[in-house]
Amino acid sequence: MINTIVIFGASGDLTSRFLFPAIVRLHQDGRLPEDFRIIGIARDKWDTAAFRRHLEEKLTNLNSEDASSSRTSLLESIEYLSADVTDRDSLAGIFRDLNKPLVIYLALPPALFHPTVETLKAVTLPQDSKLVLEKPFGTSLASAQALNRLLHESFPEQAVFRLDHFLGKQTVQNILGLRFGNRIFEPLWSAQHIERVSIVWDETLTVTGRGRFYDETGALRDMIQNHLLQLLALIAMEPLQRLDEQTLRDRKLDVFRAVRRLSAEEIPRYTIRGRYGPGTIDGRSVLGYVEEEGVNPGRHTETFAQVQLAVDNWRWAGVPFLLRTGKALGQERREIAIHFKSVPHMVFGQHLQPKSNVFKIQLKPDRIMLSVNLNASGDLCDLQRIELDRTFAAETLPPYARLLLDVLEGDSILSIRDDETEESWRIVEPILSLWGEGRIPLAEYPAGSDGPANASRVP
Repeated sequence: MINTIVIFGASGDLTSRFLFPAIVRLHQDGRLPEDFRIIGIARDKWDTAAFRRHLEEKLTNLNSEDASSSRTSLLESIEYLSADVTDRDSLAGIFRDLNKPLVIYLALPPALFHPTVETLKAVTLPQDSKLVLEKPFGTSLASAQALNRLLHESFPEQAVFRLDHFLGKQTVQNILGLRFGNRIFEPLWSAQHIERVSIVWDETLTVTGRGRFYDETGALRDMIQNHLLQLLALIAMEPLQRLDEQTLRDRKLDVFRAVRRLSAEEIPRYTIRGRYGPGTIDGRSVLGYVEEEGVNPGRHTETFAQVQLAVDNWRWAGVPFLLRTGKALGQERREIAIHFKSVPHMVFGQHLQPKSNVFKIQLKPDRIMLSVNLNASGDLCDLQRIELDRTFAAETLPPYARLLLDVLEGDSILSIRDDETEESWRIVEPILSLWGEGRIPLAEYPAGSDGPANASRVP
């Protein structure tokens, strides 16, 4: 296991909110080597003591005795260096005295990935070092291809970890267990029995505090191009011959290649974009998106995106896959729903129209549910609908800790491969292009509502 992590952008929000708490959790669980070392690098003119105080102030929520002990121990193992990560001479001096394999974590704005990797390319790094980037990987197909080319010039593909924290979620990983650890699902997992699939990530959260970042990204890039397409791949992939990094990535790639790019004529029918206006969420008044700090109203950035896609292969021909995400909605809904077709013949009377079976995988909270029809109490010829459900036990490791442990151990099974990133951009780029030209209306919806009036109501 690698025992040193170098964090570029160490003073930023990603480090204090997600990355350092993940390191604390791994230390707390005894998953890190005793000589584990953290080197934080950022432009802020701090010394190590100031950086330690900064992190300690940010981590006041880690109050359990074990977490506090791990936090204290790790803070003592931190070294901070003030440097420009795009400056070759600065980085050369830092890496000169580091001779063991490192994990270099780019906790940076995506716009800095390319210049930072350019700088790393010119610096001598210890052999077997790993590089970690978080989504988004590029802002378009061309930029993703350019970034991948640069990465390949600097690192072997197996040393590059493109992380999507959704893949660290226990429930997301359980999609594989549900599909390939049980015989009952696979015979029904096709267009013969499934009518449609919806993958939904609806949030009541606004973009408060993230307006500047979000305004340059939007819902389609922020959620659908990466997170939700990864979920689609896990749901739609063919059975695995074995569970290893190449097989899993190959099967996901097969799905991405089978997703049909929407034409200019189809995009107005199968996509919806929206932006929240002023409203009320849980009894509190909410500003409209354009009033948020850092937002440029002229960008026409969407906070709601809905896309219907088709997977053109033998298994899924004719099954619509609905991907939907939105901010400032009235209800949290984070789930995958598999809607089965109705029974082919109704024996309980032609007046009955029973609802089809729905298998739901909830991503927050972690839960699975199956809706089924049973005889109504006291009437053989009537039906009632019930839900069988099970909530999962708490995750043994939070997503960031799980993925970081994989990186330290050199296991890339949950890392996104270069060709996956490019194929996912291929899918969304026609949509982004038409939306960017303003040819699809930007519908405004009140904060606290169900989204744009023409959006699908997901049962």
